[in-house]
Amino acid sequence: MGVVMGQVSVTLNGRTYRLECNEGEEAHLIELAEYLGSHVDMMRQKFGQVGDDRLILMASLVVADELWELRRELEEMKNTLAAARRDKTAADETARTVQSDLAARVSATADRLELLNAQFFQGGAANDAANRR
Repeated sequence: MGVVMGQVSVTLNGRTYRLECNEGEEAHLIELAEYLGSHVDMMRQKFGQVGDDRLILMASLVVADELWELRRELEEMKNTLAAARRDKTAADETARTVQSDLAARVSATADRLELLNAQFFQGGAANDAANRR
């Protein structure tokens, strides 16, 4: 049994074209044709009736230019995102280093405080003993 194909009729510049597409893609194909048709109409208003082939070619080039620009913008966004991810990775590494350094300093300060505390209490006990004599 053969593959079921959808069929669509689209009109560009007053000419009707019958097209086949995969089943279920008819609405999308009509939407695309309407989009291209709006560009064909714009070209016809701008340049007059210079022939179907030329109008469709010019409209197709405008649509291709839109696509090209969107692809360039997408690539630029991908590069920006990749740079942001690299910056975040570097920032995360810096944060880990600062956190580790801070933890080491807090630990050293705590050790010093314990030592001072021990000395204070030893010295205080010695002074108490001397005062009792």
